[in-house]
Amino acid sequence: MPTFSDLLKAHYEQTPEKVCLTILRSGQPDLPVTYRELIHGAAGYVKTYRQNGILPGDVVTIILQHGVDILYAYYGAILHGAIPSIMPFLTEKLLPEKYRAELASLVSITQPTAIVTYAEFESEVRAALKPGEDSVEAVIVSDQAEGPCPPDFASFDGLKRKADDIAVLQHSSGTTGLQKGVALSHQAILNQLTNYSQAMRWTKEDVFVSWLPLYHDMGLIACWLMPILLGSHLVLMSPFDWVRGPYRLFQAVSKYKGTLSWMPNFAYNFCAQKVRDRDLEGVDLSSWRAITNAAEPIRWESHQAFYERFKQYGFRFESLATLYGMAENVFAIVQGGIYEPVPYEDIDRESLQTRKIAELAKPGQVVIRMVGSGKTIPNTNIRIVDEKGRDLPDRQVGEVALKSDCMLTEYYRRPDITRKAFIGDWYLSGDFGYLVDGQLYITGRKKDLIIVGGKNIYPQDLEVLAYEVPGVHAGRASAFGVYNETTGTEDVVMVCEVDADEQAERQKIADGIRAAVTRGSAIALRYVHLVKSPWLVKTSSGKTARSANREKFLKEMQEKGFRVIQSGNRPGVKWGYLSTEDQTDVIFELLEKKQTSSS
Repeated sequence: MPTFSDLLKAHYEQTPEKVCLTILRSGQPDLPVTYRELIHGAAGYVKTYRQNGILPGDVVTIILQHGVDILYAYYGAILHGAIPSIMPFLTEKLLPEKYRAELASLVSITQPTAIVTYAEFESEVRAALKPGEDSVEAVIVSDQAEGPCPPDFASFDGLKRKADDIAVLQHSSGTTGLQKGVALSHQAILNQLTNYSQAMRWTKEDVFVSWLPLYHDMGLIACWLMPILLGSHLVLMSPFDWVRGPYRLFQAVSKYKGTLSWMPNFAYNFCAQKVRDRDLEGVDLSSWRAITNAAEPIRWESHQAFYERFKQYGFRFESLATLYGMAENVFAIVQGGIYEPVPYEDIDRESLQTRKIAELAKPGQVVIRMVGSGKTIPNTNIRIVDEKGRDLPDRQVGEVALKSDCMLTEYYRRPDITRKAFIGDWYLSGDFGYLVDGQLYITGRKKDLIIVGGKNIYPQDLEVLAYEVPGVHAGRASAFGVYNETTGTEDVVMVCEVDADEQAERQKIADGIRAAVTRGSAIALRYVHLVKSPWLVKTSSGKTARSANREKFLKEMQEKGFRVIQSGNRPGVKWGYLSTEDQTDVIFELLEKKQTSSS
């Protein structure tokens, strides 16, 4: 089997003038890059890595934004035989000290030999390092790297790598640093690209349009490695530019006749709400044959809102697609919406939450609308299993187990968690779901599940209800459980970001959230904590970090005079409830007595 370097060499020799990447730059002309330019730029980095003592098999951490610098640094590492690893760039929303701590955590675990970054960011990088103690031997500043030059393929160690050698590290998103480096071999990634391109009906004429960050599997695999290695055209914009102007995505699809894109669910709502007609004059979206929803729980309402907003510009409903995947399988596991329309079904809420059975709802029953994530891509198998690893029948909710020819080699330098992730040769995903005739429906994350009076509550279902209340910031709510030893079950806390300052307005919003959750779910929401932006903790990939928000909430309550009492009544529970010094009671009753301004 060929390696990445073999494919890059073939593109350089066979189609050197083909544009493989067009970089969209805010306030500047778009920048096309041919395979010749890519390889010449990467060859300059091969020289740079050699000069800094980087050896084949060494990890190179890259902290650069979208542009030619990250393109040349990344593919230069591949041609050199090193292992590239992209880390998120520091933004204004992150505290520098927190970012340094995350970088230090990543360095201690993945042990990179070099870090590549900008001159103006070098001081931040060095502040996180411990000279003489950690593995980093060189901090390479991008504008001091060797310039583009013709490649000397005979000397490139990347062409000497084997199919089962580790090709790249991609990191599972987290809130305390990207602590789990997923080590992926050349063979695993190329197997994924072969399997997934078949599932997507890919051709070299496809044009990929993306704003996704490259440190997350959806951006890294689907919108970075896949188009460039397989020979398609990639149109790439910065996620920072997309957030500031989401209309740029639609203009790019229209200008370059884009056919394929991927986005998380929140982006469908964001685009439908933020893109104005004046920015879409002359835009034609009829070339967009698949825009795939992945990386977050998929919402039928989000698809509907997106379609209704953009159908007048040629967007077709059948172009809405879905996916379930994870870094541990390189990327895709199932794909929907390509060979047949994305299915959805209305499930009886009571049956799902109390009996873990996805029964189709009957008239008059309260429903949860579920959207299918798709069917397995080639050479990939999934099972739904119970807590003992036994197979469950269709419509029975359990954990998704996975086996394929695309699996990770290991969690890099973490044999302990690698072993725990498998039962035999089946990988346990940590996600709950059910199957119907091969179609996978995801119900939620195992670690986020809230159990209230024997009912299994998925926090994202409650958060969606909160977003319906005027005054709550879209995508800025977090629901989680806090164990109540008095009742022997969990109570639910909802933290929401709002702008309101007046107590009467805040009370109105809080009451609205309680009412919406009580009306739309099987639980009564006991406590709403209203906060100012940016309070909520997100993962590096933008997902709600519920466990971290729980910890932050409990810490704040402790600072207000309540004492955290640890509880271990349910496996995995490390949080607790709060009490005053003179009595023990449930947190919600105490907070009501204290009349905090948050409720």
